[in-house]
Amino acid sequence: MDGQAVTITVHDRLDGVGAEAWNACACPEAQEGSRPEDPFTTYRFLKALEDSGSVGAGTGWHPQYLTAELNGQVIACAPLYAKTHSQGEYIFDFNWAHAYERAGGRYYPKLQIAVPFTPVTGRRLLTRPGYEAAGQAALLQGAVQLAERNRLSSLHVTFCTGGEAEAGTQMGLMPRASQQYVWKNAGYADFDAFLATLSSRKRKAMRKERRQANAFGGEIVMLTGDRIEPHHWNALWTFYQDTGARKWGTPYLTRAFFDIAHETLRDDILLVFALREGRPVAGAMNMIGRSALYGRYWGCSEHHPCLHFELCYYRAIDFAIARGLDRVEAGAQGEHKLARGYLPTGTHSLHWIADPGFAEAIGRYLEAERSAVEEDIEILTSYGPFRKDNREERQ
Repeated sequence: MDGQAVTITVHDRLDGVGAEAWNACACPEAQEGSRPEDPFTTYRFLKALEDSGSVGAGTGWHPQYLTAELNGQVIACAPLYAKTHSQGEYIFDFNWAHAYERAGGRYYPKLQIAVPFTPVTGRRLLTRPGYEAAGQAALLQGAVQLAERNRLSSLHVTFCTGGEAEAGTQMGLMPRASQQYVWKNAGYADFDAFLATLSSRKRKAMRKERRQANAFGGEIVMLTGDRIEPHHWNALWTFYQDTGARKWGTPYLTRAFFDIAHETLRDDILLVFALREGRPVAGAMNMIGRSALYGRYWGCSEHHPCLHFELCYYRAIDFAIARGLDRVEAGAQGEHKLARGYLPTGTHSLHWIADPGFAEAIGRYLEAERSAVEEDIEILTSYGPFRKDNREERQ
């Protein structure tokens, strides 16, 4: 900026950056005590991952947090990790890794700017207000230089914003398109107002599912902040382990993460439990942002018809309407979300590949993939549950 040098520093612990400097870039809108737009890039969330051992030694996620400093002030930072595998990313490059290594290369370790285990779109190149262009450029240049200096195969920036994807593309990184399912709040007064926008058949189906779910033989409670008590985490941990073992083989988060979450994150968390005789038999965890509710984890110890839909999707919609949130982001995958009002929405990532020949091949693949993703979004949206007039408004 005006000839002044920006200094890039790599930190293996967030303590080296400090909460004040990190949050000034990650969530400047929350500096007066209000809720951050993105709860996942806050110092407290990333520190909980670090302090709980969910990232770090033995996890394959090795912190390399980047800061960009100008005149003694941190103007930008990024949650950067050295990765020794491709687990927990949700915009996957397993096929790239296999092809690279079959050709005699070494794909791992690689660099990843991301929130671990979190398929949620948000800013990844975190900047103080007024330093957006300079900060983004410094972070991307610094990350690429770090990869080059250490002879690493690649750099990836996953679930970044559209603006960041455009800026990175202009700097020579390759953009990648993907999609996930999002429910959008059109200013509904209540759940019935949302139902009124659906086709008659889908409206009846949702009402039937909610009746079935709520007839499971107990009560459903929604807890946040001080209503969350330590014993609730024991139940959630049990559910999380079961689901994690079935989906990923080994759950990503440690038990200590949930203990830290109780101390530092519970104002950012919504827990939804199904209780029978006071005992949780199913539960879902969500994170609360300023504009969105983010569905994260689900599990159960008893199976009841439609209870998953109720706890994860319908109660999330209830909460978003009551709080005036813009949307509910239900996480990666799952076309079953479409019938419940969650429509496909594009997501973005950026990729830098060191080997020119391999980069050219990946570039051709990404171009074809983008066309396929755009077509899928259009087709899937047409199969959504909304009445034809409402569907056209949403496209």
